[in-house]
Amino acid sequence: MKNIKIKKTVYIVFVIVGLFIVQTFASKLGGFIADLFQYAVIDKDGTFMSISVHHIIQMIVALVLIFVISKKSDLEFWLKPRLNKSGILYTTIFAIVILIYVLISYVVGYSLNTIVPYAYELNVANVLGTLGFQLFLSGTSEEILFRAFPITVLGGVIGKDNKKGYAFIIVIASVLFSVAHIQWSLFPVSLTFSWFQLIYAFILGIAYGFTYVKSESIIYPMIMHGLSNFFMVGIGYIFMAVMS
Repeated sequence: MKNIKIKKTVYIVFVIVGLFIVQTFASKLGGFIADLFQYAVIDKDGTFMSISVHHIIQMIVALVLIFVISKKSDLEFWLKPRLNKSGILYTTIFAIVILIYVLISYVVGYSLNTIVPYAYELNVANVLGTLGFQLFLSGTSEEILFRAFPITVLGGVIGKDNKKGYAFIIVIASVLFSVAHIQWSLFPVSLTFSWFQLIYAFILGIAYGFTYVKSESIIYPMIMHGLSNFFMVGIGYIFMAVMS
């Protein structure tokens, strides 16, 4: 019995490492392909096109893997839209809470004069491009890769028959999501991260994962993620306009 538990634990660790490798590969491939193109005609300041291509590529990688796994197993990744009262409720509550948090953050930052201006001109192209990316693409791509994919795969390995199973899976997926915000490279060796960003991403990951499991649809976490980023950037633009 003890050997069986050890083997299962090793297998779970192996799967978690595998998920990390897949997510890293998808992100790195997205960045590599995005860097192959020039976007000056559409995006002269480089504010939204490159990152949009990056997210589209990593989303395609995740969708291909999900398609393959779905064909070879009975796992359901809950990608389809689904009208769900819990999903609507949690998304609404999250939107209100995150909006209040962002407003308070900017008011405090404005009062303390700690708001850092954006490194690009706030013209129509930059504002619409960045807000469009944040609202429609950031959450769509990242929730497929960092929520639907790992939570469903881990659910198939660990099992989600009880609340503890759900909680552990959501936490692991949130850790992977948080780690994805660490900037690193091997050539040359470098490692850059912000503790605040890692903790913030982890907390949001818990909220997104919880909603994904309860609603059985990735659509609600996508909306939550998109709104969170939209509020953060959009309200930042408003404060920049006020400060100028």
